[in-house]
Amino acid sequence: MPSFLLHLILCLLLFLLLSCSVAQNVTAGDSLAAAENSSWLSPSGDFAFGFYQLESNKDLYLLAIWYAKIPQKTIIWYAKGVLAPKQSTVQLTSSQGLVLNDDRGNQIWASLSNSVGVASGSMGDSGNFVLQDSSSDILWESFKDPSDTLLPEQVLNRGMILSSRQSETNFSKGRFQLQLQEDGNLVLATINLPLTIANQPYYASGTYGESNISSPGYQLVFNSSGYLYVLRENNQTVMLTQTMTASSTNFYHRVSLNFDGVFTQYYYPKTSAGDQNWTALWSQPDDICISNRVTTGSGTCGYNSICTLQADKRPSCHCPDGYSLLDPNDSYGDCKPNHTQICGEDEGVPVENLYDLEELTNIDWPEADYALLRPFSEKQCRQACLHDCMCAVAIFRSGDMCWKKKLPMSNGRVDTNNNGKALIKVRIGNVNPRKPYMPDPVKTVKNKDDQILIGRLLLGCSAFVNFLLLSAICLGFFFIYRRKRTIARYQDNIVDTNLRYFTYNELLEATDGFKEELGRGAFGVVYKGALRIGSGVLVAVKKLHHVMQEDGLKEFKTEVNVIGQTHHKNLVRLLGFCDEGEQHLLVYECLSNGSLSSFLFGEMRPSWSKRIPIVFGIARGLLYLHEECSTQIIHCDIKPQNILLDDYYNARISDFGLAKLLVLNQSQTLTAIRGTKGYVAPEWFRSMPVTVKVDVYSFGVLLLEIICCRRSVERTESIAEKAILTDWAYDCYCEGSLDALVEYEPEALEDRARLKRFVMVAIWCIQEDPSLRPSMWQVIRMLEGVCEVPSPPCPFPFSIQTDTPTTTLKHETSLSFGSIQ
Repeated sequence: MPSFLLHLILCLLLFLLLSCSVAQNVTAGDSLAAAENSSWLSPSGDFAFGFYQLESNKDLYLLAIWYAKIPQKTIIWYAKGVLAPKQSTVQLTSSQGLVLNDDRGNQIWASLSNSVGVASGSMGDSGNFVLQDSSSDILWESFKDPSDTLLPEQVLNRGMILSSRQSETNFSKGRFQLQLQEDGNLVLATINLPLTIANQPYYASGTYGESNISSPGYQLVFNSSGYLYVLRENNQTVMLTQTMTASSTNFYHRVSLNFDGVFTQYYYPKTSAGDQNWTALWSQPDDICISNRVTTGSGTCGYNSICTLQADKRPSCHCPDGYSLLDPNDSYGDCKPNHTQICGEDEGVPVENLYDLEELTNIDWPEADYALLRPFSEKQCRQACLHDCMCAVAIFRSGDMCWKKKLPMSNGRVDTNNNGKALIKVRIGNVNPRKPYMPDPVKTVKNKDDQILIGRLLLGCSAFVNFLLLSAICLGFFFIYRRKRTIARYQDNIVDTNLRYFTYNELLEATDGFKEELGRGAFGVVYKGALRIGSGVLVAVKKLHHVMQEDGLKEFKTEVNVIGQTHHKNLVRLLGFCDEGEQHLLVYECLSNGSLSSFLFGEMRPSWSKRIPIVFGIARGLLYLHEECSTQIIHCDIKPQNILLDDYYNARISDFGLAKLLVLNQSQTLTAIRGTKGYVAPEWFRSMPVTVKVDVYSFGVLLLEIICCRRSVERTESIAEKAILTDWAYDCYCEGSLDALVEYEPEALEDRARLKRFVMVAIWCIQEDPSLRPSMWQVIRMLEGVCEVPSPPCPFPFSIQTDTPTTTLKHETSLSFGSIQ
């Protein structure tokens, strides 16, 4: 008998255990109400599905899944874009699965659009809520419709997206998203709400695929052990979680895209006493405050704000002196100036009486520059910003560099390597901005007394002294008049820039009589010089010939106007000019490492790793000229001789003498042939309209030269097929022999995926049909691997007889760029 009772007890215990391990099934017709404190639990009680009451508004609820055993409710899934008022209900229906109705019975969300046959639903121990039909086939699951969090056993397939919230407590769609792209690359990027198109990624896993080289990413997997990795199509894994300090047996794990754009893996002890917090195990990016992380929009902090990285690698934001939050409840939002200087509002009032500059060290807003003044002292920098109504902040660093910035300022950050200070313009509080300026009556009386005294002294002097005085005054007026005529003449031709006007004698002395020649071109010779400022500033002085001819004078005016308005780290900076009689000179900064031509075609072949940044530098410089200047600029003569290298081998585009300007509402122009043989686009010879695509063509030729370290035309080439680089490169691409292009360079061949991508981009750029060439923005995206590079067609359809009409080719290939627009 005792044995029988023992078996009976064991059977009952087994039955109870089995019943507890079964998920709480929900059948069609079951429902939950927002006002009730009820939910559907998982068998272990770890997860709950139901209504989450918002802390910021107790009358609103979120349909969500959360950790049921953690005191602070941690939401891991929610119905996106939906808030439910009190008395709202969620019901399981056979036609649309989970249906959320508001307090008036109006449907505001459904899990399925139309799917007859939903029989049941269940909240599983993995945190996945599943809807099934009568055959137990899954019709919908929360794991396949993620919000901002992944759980162990959850998979993110290609095309699926995690979207951040707007803030910790605001569950509206935020500006950041994580996506496994169709090319297999896992990327973090911002979007410009309310649109969904992603900007340039600020993090990428690099798991895109190249045929015969690497397999593309197939899934983002968060396995049951708590490891996160990208699974390639060939079953290779790229680990994101490098180390595991907390076992999944004793700890909860989740990975979330936080509202500030940081993608983080967390863990939490399952046996917590209630005073624990989630601990970060891994995160990307390491420092989201760095300016080159998020380059589009305001960054993780709002406009005019400053981002500071905390110990947990999460950012904090604060407003600088003289600024306050636009929304006091949103510490990550925009900062507004407490007072804004309006141009022309304070005429007649000394600006020093109205504004002051507050200092902050190691602070910068790298994306807000509009002018660089150099060489400038700190005092000159302060005065330049105070007297410029557009200047909100000046950054002074390196002893002679003054960067002027205008509102709104983006991506503000703390940078200990900045080695400078931010001078923030603030309003002096006790001055009424609308109060007219009145002279001091005491000073006025004193000035009148001084004038009377001076008059008496003059009258008492001899006629000879008066004669000398009148002569000096006349001479002074003569020089002033002459100076004004010179200034007036330039005001007709030269825009208001920060360029310095040099006399011819100053430049004659600076170049030691034009002794050391750096190079020469069609319009003049470039000499090396040094300005007598401090320890000496090296310059390159371009002395123009034939300026009195119409083309030469136009060349001179074009360079001064164009370069005086441009400012970009990949453009050579114009410091000043001279126009004295027949002498016309331009003064540039002197770059220590010479031209790209000498770098590429010298005795030593430069390394592949040094050539790659040069490609991107040239591309970004052209993008600035084409799309980011107030006046669109076509350079028209992109070639290695016009690309200079600074101390760090950064590429800088020079020689705007052949630049063709387009007004804002003009996209093309007809002009005489410009440029250099071998780099000139075919449309120059066909009387076709010239657009920025001529620079794209030249860039394609230049890109091939950088890849191959050889000139576009080699007259000494013994093999005729190799003489023209563009033809040979296309042949090598078609034959799959890219090794020969780089002369079997080991470093380039180890980076074969990039090598092939660069060659394909170059072939797209040298298409004879301008409409098939990508824009420089598309070029950069393809070079970076952000988007897939379509297989390029033959770039010479007009030169080679083919049965395929050009119009058909244009139609087919233009479709390939649809995803890049």
